[in-house]
Amino acid sequence: MRILFAFLGWLALVLGIIGAFLPVMPTTPFILLAAFLFSKSSPRIHYWLVNHPWFGPLIHDWQTHRGIRGPIRRRALWMMAISFGFSMYFMPLWYVKIGLALVYGVIVLWLLRLPLIPDSSGVELNNTKP
Repeated sequence: MRILFAFLGWLALVLGIIGAFLPVMPTTPFILLAAFLFSKSSPRIHYWLVNHPWFGPLIHDWQTHRGIRGPIRRRALWMMAISFGFSMYFMPLWYVKIGLALVYGVIVLWLLRLPLIPDSSGVELNNTKP
């Protein structure tokens, strides 16, 4: 079973990395899935992924708070809008444009429903007295 989880973990990680460059494929769900699968199959690879400079903070925020930070969400929304906009502009088939718009809408709704994690600097400012 560990071999299956390891294989699926690598597959999810590769799909997540590909999703960073393709406009229609999301990155975050695949990276989180890879972290889960590696936690069941390989503690060493799970440790590497959780402490990775790019993926580690995202995984840590999800595992501890089940949310996303505001700047990351804003960046994701902008990048998705740009990439889906280009895809829809250059796509000549109207039914594919509608499909892209529907996929974009579902992803945006999912992203907007995630709870926001407050930045530590904002929390410190709110706790200080004048």
